[in-house]
Amino acid sequence: MTVRVIDAEISIVTSQGSRTGHYRLLTTLTDPAEYPAAELIRPHHERQEIETAYAELKSTILCGRVLRARTPTGVEQEVRALLVAYQALRTAMTDATDSLPGTDPDRAGFTVALPAARDQLVLAAGIITDTVADLVGVIGRHVLAQLLPKRRVRTKDRIVKRAIPKYNARGPAIDRATYKATISINILTTPLTPPGRLNGVASRTPAHHPASDANPPKRTPHHPPNPSPAPTK
Repeated sequence: MTVRVIDAEISIVTSQGSRTGHYRLLTTLTDPAEYPAAELIRPHHERQEIETAYAELKSTILCGRVLRARTPTGVEQEVRALLVAYQALRTAMTDATDSLPGTDPDRAGFTVALPAARDQLVLAAGIITDTVADLVGVIGRHVLAQLLPKRRVRTKDRIVKRAIPKYNARGPAIDRATYKATISINILTTPLTPPGRLNGVASRTPAHHPASDANPPKRTPHHPPNPSPAPTK
């Protein structure tokens, strides 16, 4: 697989201080003229939001209930149905925000779209009879009427979840204030790991790729096995 390796420093400055981190992005968008490095690195703070999808599937659609299926085949079918419903709602929400130029899809509320979709199913309303489909529709109009505020910039480092509850780990005095943040990006011309890189494009096997665009995990030193004892006579 041919990938493009982008090394960058991302600095974030708030009234509480500043922090700089090194990040590595691997992408199959190998044309730097069509996809400048800075544009690919800039939305880094909006990546890795899969936990939001998990919360919407588990807490919003299922209301915290467990799956009903009792067999592996039934579980697979139920999970696929949940993912299809989730993707359909997300598509409707994106179509709605795209109708207003400059509106970030993050401002569309999933808890607004889901009840609107359920009402349409229960009432069998909004059946398409025309040849031209309304991309906004009833769901989209509900979403646009109740847009969420702009999402704040993530300023905290991602940490490994601890075994004990987070309230005990961090203590009761957690700073949840929102600070105005300024983000600056510096694309590194010298790669962090020079071998195997040529003009920002590398050809490597998937086994050598880091798991994400963040810092690659530290590798533990490899110790060769103990030599076999010499055979006794």
